Amino acid sequence: CQTQPEIVSEVAKGARLGIRECQHQFRFRKWNCTTHKKYFSKILQQDIRETAFVSAVTSAGVLYTVSQACSMGELLQCGCERTLNRVPLPRSPTPGTEATAWEWGGCGDDVEFGYAKSKQFMDAERKQGQNDIKSLINLHNNEAGRLIIKNYMRTVCKCHGLSGSCAVKTCWKKMPHFREVGDRLLDRFNGAFKVMGGNDGKTLIPVGHNIKQPDKQDLIYSAESPDFCLPNRRTGSPGTRGRVCNGTALDVSGCDLLCCGRGHREET
Repeated sequence: CQTQPEIVSEVAKGARLGIRECQHQFRFRKWNCTTHKKYFSKILQQDIRETAFVSAVTSAGVLYTVSQACSMGELLQCGCERTLNRVPLPRSPTPGTEATAWEWGGCGDDVEFGYAKSKQFMDAERKQGQNDIKSLINLHNNEAGRLIIKNYMRTVCKCHGLSGSCAVKTCWKKMPHFREVGDRLLDRFNGAFKVMGGNDGKTLIPVGHNIKQPDKQDLIYSAESPDFCLPNRRTGSPGTRGRVCNGTALDVSGCDLLCCGRGHREET
C-alpha cells in the first residue's frame, strides 16, 4: 500500500462506488445495503446472498475505477488499452455503397490492469493461503463481479470524414456503464446458487437435486438470509420500521412485503 498510494486511493473510490450501487439496487428491499457500522460488519461476516452481492459489486467497483483512472491518465503505471493485436471488426456495408474503412484506436479502458489490481487488493484470502468455505465463496463472488465487467465490454466508434461523412471510423473498447454492472449483478443475486464445501476442502458443491454447477459469473452463498424484518445486531438486520413502501406494488417494494405484515401508514 505504501508504494502505491495513488492506486490505493482508486481502490477506496471503487469500493465506495460499489456500495453506492448496492444501495441503489437494494433501495426497495428489506435489507437496503445500509453501511451503518453495527449492522454492515455483521452482514460481511456471513455467507448469505446479500454478502455475495456486496463482494461482487465492490470487486467490480475497484476494477472499474482503476481502469477508468488509467484511461484518463491519472495513474503513471498504466494508460489506454492497447488494441494493436485485436482482430478487425467485420464490415457490414449497405448494398451498393462503399465499405467504411475503420481502425482500432482511441483510448480504450485498460481492464486488464484494473482486473489485476482488483484481484490483488480484494482477494486477500488467496494470499493468506486460506481455503475454508467462506474464503472460497468470497473469492468466487469477487471474480464474478470482475467478469461482469470484463465479459461485457462494448465497442465505441467515432466517425471521421469531410462534411460529416463517415469515411473512416476509429473504434475502441469501453467498459459498460456501472449501472449496467449493478443490474446484471442483481439478476445474478436473484438466481444465486447455494453451495456447500466438498470433502477435499477445496471445492464447492451446489446444494439440491439436479442443480447445475454455477459458472464463474454466478453468485454463490452457503447460508440462508435472515428475514430482515426486525432489528437484530447479531445478524446485521436494521429492520424495516420507518421505511417508505409502495402501497400499490406487488414486488419487493410493496408495503405487504416491506412492512412484514405489521401494517403501514399512508401519507400524502
